[in-house]
Amino acid sequence: MTKRSVASVVILTLVTFGIYGLVWMIKTKNEMVRCGAQIPPGWHIIIPILGLIWMWKFCGGVEHVTQGKSTQAVSFIMLFVLGIVGIAIVQSSLNQAIDRGAAGQLPAARVA
Repeated sequence: MTKRSVASVVILTLVTFGIYGLVWMIKTKNEMVRCGAQIPPGWHIIIPILGLIWMWKFCGGVEHVTQGKSTQAVSFIMLFVLGIVGIAIVQSSLNQAIDRGAAGQLPAARVA
């Protein structure tokens, strides 16, 4: 998994009017799949109802990678209700999992 700066994720999401938030989700999804999470293809996010199901599965991947420290339901509520603040909290949880060595067998790559 890649350890990313929470501030850079928030700033890039704001500067790009939310587009980086989608890019972040897809990049993070790919990394979580490499760590063993079961998340559908990224294009599902653009279809209205399927996008909600995809986000639920994405949050299941967060729970898998953080080994239950950030649950699927809490992650979903944060991303769905809090938006950019939720992205920051989820990225922080992922960074903590990387620091603990819990984010699968892949070492932390870099801070982006």
